[in-house]
Amino acid sequence: MNRNELRKADINLMVVFETLMQERNVTRAAEKLFLGQPTISAALNRLRSLLNDPLFIRVGHRMEPTARAHEILKHLTPALDAMSTALSLTTDFDPSVSKMTFRIGLTDDVEFGLLPAMLKAIREEAPGVVIVVKHVDYLNISEVLMSGDITVGVCLTRELPANAKRKTLRNVQPRLVRADKPASPMSLDEYCSRPHVVVSHVASVSSFADEWLTALGRKRQVVLSVPQFATLPALMAGTDMISGLSDYAAKAMSALGLLYDEPLPFPTPGLDLSMTWLSVMDSDPAERWLRSRIEAFMGERQEAPALAG
Repeated sequence: MNRNELRKADINLMVVFETLMQERNVTRAAEKLFLGQPTISAALNRLRSLLNDPLFIRVGHRMEPTARAHEILKHLTPALDAMSTALSLTTDFDPSVSKMTFRIGLTDDVEFGLLPAMLKAIREEAPGVVIVVKHVDYLNISEVLMSGDITVGVCLTRELPANAKRKTLRNVQPRLVRADKPASPMSLDEYCSRPHVVVSHVASVSSFADEWLTALGRKRQVVLSVPQFATLPALMAGTDMISGLSDYAAKAMSALGLLYDEPLPFPTPGLDLSMTWLSVMDSDPAERWLRSRIEAFMGERQEAPALAG
């Protein structure tokens, strides 16, 4: 297509096409773009005519892209990214009057231990903005970023998309939490003999702690696995169960009087908590402001005990 033929194309249609490729469902694409389902269906018909291809074939409840659709997306995505970046450079961002909605991904321990202080500051600096939090972890962060459900995420990370950027916020030192007040630091023998609660989003009964104990020739006794940290105080109350938490979440629970926290009774490697985003968001003024707030309040210098105030 030459430059003159570009006048025939509607950029909104390209955004609809990209969303349909991500969602593979007209209803979900409509919800994501805040449009009616008939509008998306009409846009799809126009796309099929413009691109001279069916683009999607219905298979059960899903719409499977054709080979041509995959090829088009390969060229379209970087073009839309470049256009988004170019347009963002013309827009100033004033947090004091902004009504923007930011969609961020957080693990639940980050939400519990680090988000409150940041949210308090944002409410003062940008009272009109809306923060929508979606759960992420190292298993789904890439998928959630690429789908556009969030623009920035904070969690432990492994492999990321080629067009993603990552910045380490803090080195996390795991700690243990307990409901009974400790008379003295817990020994390794007591740690291994006590019943353990594991927090796992995939219903696992093991974690990093088991790998570290194996290296020491030791084992522990896991009696419960739950999908989120917030239920620990209620589940552990009146029991001798213990659990491992990130240092910021453990200290936040301790500061609020929910559980007692203390160091693990053996040396552990630190785990890097990172902020990650797609490179297309690099220059966006609003996103740069948001990332600066995340770094300021979730980075190494910010400590969870500030919640107590």
